[in-house]
Amino acid sequence: MTSRLVLVDALGMIYRAFYAVSGLATSTGRPTNAVFGFIRMLSQINRVWSPTHELVVFDGGVPEARKKMLPSYKAQRPPMPPELRSQLPDVEEYLGAAMIRSVRIEGQEADDVLASAAGAAAAEGMETIVATSDKDLMQVVGGNVAMLSPGKMDGKIGPDEIFRKTGVKPSQMVEWLALVGDSSDNIPGVPGVGPKTAAVLLNEFGSLAGLFSGLERVKSEKTRARLAAGREDVLRNVSLITLDRNIKLPFALKDLEVRPPERERLRALYEKLEFHSLAAELRGSAP
Repeated sequence: MTSRLVLVDALGMIYRAFYAVSGLATSTGRPTNAVFGFIRMLSQINRVWSPTHELVVFDGGVPEARKKMLPSYKAQRPPMPPELRSQLPDVEEYLGAAMIRSVRIEGQEADDVLASAAGAAAAEGMETIVATSDKDLMQVVGGNVAMLSPGKMDGKIGPDEIFRKTGVKPSQMVEWLALVGDSSDNIPGVPGVGPKTAAVLLNEFGSLAGLFSGLERVKSEKTRARLAAGREDVLRNVSLITLDRNIKLPFALKDLEVRPPERERLRALYEKLEFHSLAAELRGSAP
């Protein structure tokens, strides 16, 4: 049997669940929509892909190096809603009861940890699926590594899908994003250079190095001037967007093996949160 590692961007999925499931709370008014949606999404991923190994990665903050490069990096993001933050302990309690390994490394963004874990697994010949909607992770796709959008659980995103979506290969993703910018991370791109223009330029010139050394061959005078003016910002963006694939991970791959859940802990949690449908499913699946 081929080993398959599923890596999950925890906060990305939790936020998605929070906004996808509305109005769910206990009889005392305790919000439970995010944790319920997260459990449902993760369960669906596991049913469809049957991983042999699994890891849920929480964000540990922005590294100082990125803050120094761009003080406004991610600064536009609003604080987490209190009714979502209050559910994080329940998510962690669920993961513990389900025996699903999770990790949060202080001062490290989840994307870098995901990239490092994917690289470690690929080096061991393990098939790896990264469940995230973050475009940054497209740069690690290839070989044994694919992505999975939490909004479409049944289809892996490989190099061909990325090329159809963006017009560039995964190996060009960092430079493509450096030109276009990434509004979700508050990274400004080159004004007037959108996704299609960036893809055309990178495919014509091969790389940013080729583009900037051959600017005189860019047909549009406006685009040529904008690229010349934004060169330093683009090169800074490359450093910002390039994921660190060498994070020291506090676990070995064998530690991520899927294990049976602790059913009594799960049952107690479902009863506490009044997840009657999940409790009934748990009873129905009892050996």
